[in-house]
Amino acid sequence: MKFVFWVLLAANAGLFAYSQGILGKVEGSEREPQRLKNQLAAGRMTMLTAAEVRATAEGTPAAAPAPAAPLPAEPAPPVVPAAATVACMQAGAFSNADARRFESRIARFGFGERQARTSVAFQEVTSHLVYLPASGGKEGADKRAAELKERGVANYFVMQGESPLKWAISLGVFKTDAAAQKLVADLGRQGVRGVRVLPRGPQSTRAAWQFRNLTIEERTSLADIADNFTGVQLRPCN
Repeated sequence: MKFVFWVLLAANAGLFAYSQGILGKVEGSEREPQRLKNQLAAGRMTMLTAAEVRATAEGTPAAAPAPAAPLPAEPAPPVVPAAATVACMQAGAFSNADARRFESRIARFGFGERQARTSVAFQEVTSHLVYLPASGGKEGADKRAAELKERGVANYFVMQGESPLKWAISLGVFKTDAAAQKLVADLGRQGVRGVRVLPRGPQSTRAAWQFRNLTIEERTSLADIADNFTGVQLRPCN
């Protein structure tokens, strides 16, 4: 029994010494953590892909992966051309009643500081003078009067006095422009040339509007509104 005891004790002592490395280590017997610790330049090791393994086995370098396609550039924002504008347009002259109507019609545009109400000179036409302008003073007027008589024109009058029409020859005064233009046509058939029509009447002031920096669309809309008022047009500012 003592012999068996000492044999077992010696065997256990030998196993203990072997496990502690006292008796040295057999190559390849390290445990996994110890083997990883003993590897040279373990941080430089890389995992090979399947294609790289096959290429290495065949002795040819693996093809480099294709570069990623560049992202398409964002399109530049479209350039919006500046809208064309009209510097200044004027509408008028309006009677008091028409001015109120026009003002209510344009309120929807909201022009704000781009519109201004003003006053303009206005002649209220009450008659139309058909005449020959002065030419050469009194002598010229006498000569023209003789020519009219030769052509069968008897209704004429040499204007005198201190006025811009001094030595002009009046051929008639009419209430409407249509009647005045008819006389001009009749005199033309008689061979009388240079006849003019002059509207006459008292001078006064009336309301008008000026609009600045209008777009083409705004100008068109205002012109359509102005056309609804007798004798009113939208035209460039003076």
